[in-house]
Amino acid sequence: MSTQEISEELAAAGFAPTSTPEVLAARTGSLARIMLNRPKAINALTTDMVDAVRECLDAWRDDDSVTSVTIEGAGERGLCAGGDVRGVREAFLEGEHERTFGFFEREYRMNAAIADYPKLVVSYQDGIVMGGGVGISSYAGLRVATERTKVAMPETIIGFFPDVGALYLLSRAPGGTGAYLALTGTTVDGHDSCYVALSDVVIDSTSWPTVLERLADGASRDDAVAGLTTNGNASLEANRAWIDDAFGAGEQPRTPSDVLAHLRDSDDDAAREAADLLVQRSPLSVAATLEALRRAAAMDSVHEVLEQDKRLARGLVEHGDFVEGVRAQLVDKDRSPKWSQKSFDDITDEQVARLFA
Repeated sequence: MSTQEISEELAAAGFAPTSTPEVLAARTGSLARIMLNRPKAINALTTDMVDAVRECLDAWRDDDSVTSVTIEGAGERGLCAGGDVRGVREAFLEGEHERTFGFFEREYRMNAAIADYPKLVVSYQDGIVMGGGVGISSYAGLRVATERTKVAMPETIIGFFPDVGALYLLSRAPGGTGAYLALTGTTVDGHDSCYVALSDVVIDSTSWPTVLERLADGASRDDAVAGLTTNGNASLEANRAWIDDAFGAGEQPRTPSDVLAHLRDSDDDAAREAADLLVQRSPLSVAATLEALRRAAAMDSVHEVLEQDKRLARGLVEHGDFVEGVRAQLVDKDRSPKWSQKSFDDITDEQVARLFA
């Protein structure tokens, strides 16, 4: 479906532009809907978009006729592929540091607003949900995945880290599964996403209109999806033995070098595949992510993690591999980044600590 066709379909459904045409809003009964409307970019978030989402939430906060709010993505590819990191990189290279770091601060304020919202927020995690897509959806009161859901925090491949508060949840995932997802950027389905508490339920995508109808009629969180959920096995649970062995469980996670050694020494093919993923990542970003996970595990709220995210985002953009990682993956697309350190053994504790200053 073309962008024009998507726009016409959304207009027919009652959606209208907010402060930006890339975020639409609609009302149906007691339900208010937010639609991310940048389908060609899989709804990647810009500063204007995160501001518009917050404006919608603020407008409906004290409106007694609104009992629930949905967050959805236009098009068939997914809810949201992340933040507009290409734009962030361009702003940084142009010396516009206020625009660079202002994006992260405003995005994190939006994440916090969703986490604190006094009404039921329902995120529709259909299709691709990555990076900023996790941030805009995983602190909703009801996170609805589908058979098409693909969830990941792939930031270490661009010299960054899993931000948007995601480490609060990943640091509390079963065993070493959170560290595994955070360090390798592995993509998982809806059932795995539920296993690590980034989602709540899985439904068939054809059932979403029913959920919307129920919410418009004032349905509660549980009633909105009653009888619609599907069961499935979490592959992460089936792979817990080698994941926990490599990434740590019931103890402090190992160093990046130790993780890599355990993966390479494993008899499990999936573990060795994870090792191949890990060595493609920025060594500095992997080390910083592992330290951020440790710190997040001791924090009491997502707000503390988001404050940490602000410091680490600035550290990795200014002193890390972010500029080079985005170039290699998204600008030149040569997939051949020249990381600042060649291996995990080159990283010192002092280098990592400076990133959090």
